[in-house]
Amino acid sequence: MRGGPPWVRPGGFGPGRRFRRGAFVALAFVVLLVAALATVVGSILSGNAPAPWITVAVSAVVVAGLILSARVLWRSARSVGLLMDAADRVAGGDYTTRVGEVPSRPLGRLTAAFDQMTERLETNERRRRELLADVAHELRNPLQVIRGSLEGMLDGLYPADEERLRPLLDETEVMSRLLEDLRTLSMAEAGVLTLERETVDPRRIAEEAVEAYRSTADEADVRLKLVVGNDAPPAIDADPVRLTEVLANLLTNAIRHSPAGASVTVRVGSANRDVVFEVDDDGPGIPSDQVPFVFDRFVTSADTGGTGLGLAIAKRLVEAHGGTIEAITPNGGGTHMRVRIPSGP
Repeated sequence: MRGGPPWVRPGGFGPGRRFRRGAFVALAFVVLLVAALATVVGSILSGNAPAPWITVAVSAVVVAGLILSARVLWRSARSVGLLMDAADRVAGGDYTTRVGEVPSRPLGRLTAAFDQMTERLETNERRRRELLADVAHELRNPLQVIRGSLEGMLDGLYPADEERLRPLLDETEVMSRLLEDLRTLSMAEAGVLTLERETVDPRRIAEEAVEAYRSTADEADVRLKLVVGNDAPPAIDADPVRLTEVLANLLTNAIRHSPAGASVTVRVGSANRDVVFEVDDDGPGIPSDQVPFVFDRFVTSADTGGTGLGLAIAKRLVEAHGGTIEAITPNGGGTHMRVRIPSGP
């Protein structure tokens, strides 16, 4: 919603202002009550009976305060009860739980955040299950090929020569790559990923990544270009292996989503003493509602497949370098990936 989160309406009061307004009303009520009681006590101490209007005023203030307090407590208690019931259901594994609207306005922001949390939990759980299915599928195919070929060799159906063994080695590489992706992501998320930093030339890193994916781009009929800016720094402090892995994941994603005859461009430049890597493709782009989640784990495209780990790994590796990564979808289509890596540690 334009103008702020859904619980803050344009021209209205946010939770902080509503709280301060409520606190002011409560303070005014207390001041009036104390003043009325002081007047009554002063009259009694002076030996005079308090005026009837004072007694009526104090009684009215007390009754109004009790009614207001009971109303506020009832609304707050009901809202807290709804939150507690919802929390119990989430703890039991029901991530479809939503609290929705609650009677207490000050607790509206808390319930909105709770609903956003459960929505994210539900999404992550669905993606986790999809990942398990995808990983099982990705591992099952090479295992079946390896098993079938080995059984054929053992049964004497065909010889164990290089022509038969080479495809088996390729299948093991597929499994190894998938398992290494899972390992890298788990280490990065656990904060135990170690970077082997050294002085590297970012231009050379980009050149090697582009050349490594040249044949892949040619097979997909995609033109792969490298543009090195004059302002590109000659050296930065980074892990060359991990930095190459970041560009590899971005290039894999860009080529996979680019149609035949399209172009993928890699640019190297600088901004505020940081090195900037940019990868542009001519694909369909990322739907606007998916942009905030593009670097999440297990996010995949239905038409291109994959395990949904590449961009998640790239984000963790960039952050391990102290940098940032962002995805931009221009109005004209395509996807623009921008990576910024600090020049120093």
